[in-house]
Amino acid sequence: MAKKKAPARQPQATSTKKPQSPSHTKPAAGEPNLRRATELVMKLMAIPGRSGEETAVAEFIRQQLVAAGAPEDAITTDNAHKKTPITGEIGNLIFKLPGTIRAPRRLLMAHIDTVPICVGSKPKREGNLVRSANPKTGLGADNRAGAAVVLNTALEILQRKLPHPPLTFLWPVQEEIGLYGARNVKPASLGRPQLAFNWDGSAPDRLTIGATGGYRIEIEIFGQASHAGAAPEQGISATAIASLAIAQLVREGWHGLIEKPGGRQGTSNIGVIHGGDATNVVTDYVEIRAEARSHDSEFRQEIVNQIEQAFQDAAKQVRNAAGETGRVEIAGRLDYDSFRLASDEPTLLVAEQAVQDVGLTPERAVSNGGLDANWMNAHGIPTVTLGCGQMNIHTVNEQLDLAAFEQACKIALRVATVEE
Repeated sequence: MAKKKAPARQPQATSTKKPQSPSHTKPAAGEPNLRRATELVMKLMAIPGRSGEETAVAEFIRQQLVAAGAPEDAITTDNAHKKTPITGEIGNLIFKLPGTIRAPRRLLMAHIDTVPICVGSKPKREGNLVRSANPKTGLGADNRAGAAVVLNTALEILQRKLPHPPLTFLWPVQEEIGLYGARNVKPASLGRPQLAFNWDGSAPDRLTIGATGGYRIEIEIFGQASHAGAAPEQGISATAIASLAIAQLVREGWHGLIEKPGGRQGTSNIGVIHGGDATNVVTDYVEIRAEARSHDSEFRQEIVNQIEQAFQDAAKQVRNAAGETGRVEIAGRLDYDSFRLASDEPTLLVAEQAVQDVGLTPERAVSNGGLDANWMNAHGIPTVTLGCGQMNIHTVNEQLDLAAFEQACKIALRVATVEE
């Protein structure tokens, strides 16, 4: 039996720095060109670009930057796509600008891949909402809306020559399948920013300051085939092993929403089960894919351990007439670790001030899903995630709220620009 060793615990990426008053970083005068921003997001949502196929999206962004006066050698792509499980076309797109004033470097980012259901999107505006005119596709506002927010901000700064600290603009790839662009980016290639802002979500006043950590588990169950009618006792059912293990997890409270004494919380899911070819054959092989999540790294590992133990126990329970048992092989990987920004983190304070400046009341939130911010914080770059008007993501009913998108554009310009 091959059991995956428990992963080493990764440190939480919360900052211990003392707060810096955002009063010294007043937003530049003026508002962004919202008509252009809307045109950009409509064009971006129409470009196919699911995870691993982001070349056309990256090229559109590059062309816009160059046309606005960006030096071509300031726009680069890295090799993050060469370190991912799938064959990707292109790496993360990075654009760096030297500052016109002395201040810590800031990073603005938004991933550019979409989920497969959005391929074929035909964005159509209906008042203040945008939907796909193709009823079979999602819109792709997740996350082309975020990509447009970041791009429009870069164009504003380039064309209007607004004063600003050193800036890095990042458009990561392959977020939807495991945050791989952010996972594999090198902080040095970003200029080692000290404050970072990620656009990927719903309301523009919602500031995600923390997110859960996720662990993926792959379980292979090996039984023994036999004729299910003539000699079932000679077989070892991999299906039975899987069923016993899952039943144990449910019975003992380790599946679904998990709440244990001491305030320990998390979730787990047996998401994929493949096995068997015919009803008259005892199943000799089943493949399972599962996950465990928790904001507490140690408790998440306990969930993983419980899942692994349940399958190991179940394999010992199912025997054939000769007394032989099945076996399981388990492998896993940490998709992303949890994080929580400190309440006085400068990144958070700057974002909150920008939200207030556009007339909104900032709301701090914690996510039970993974974000590119998980890996940016793990890289030592404190990152807050802001919304940009996406609704009903990953469905054919996806919409973009243009009023919220415009507010996001205003907020982005404020966090990126500074008056001397």
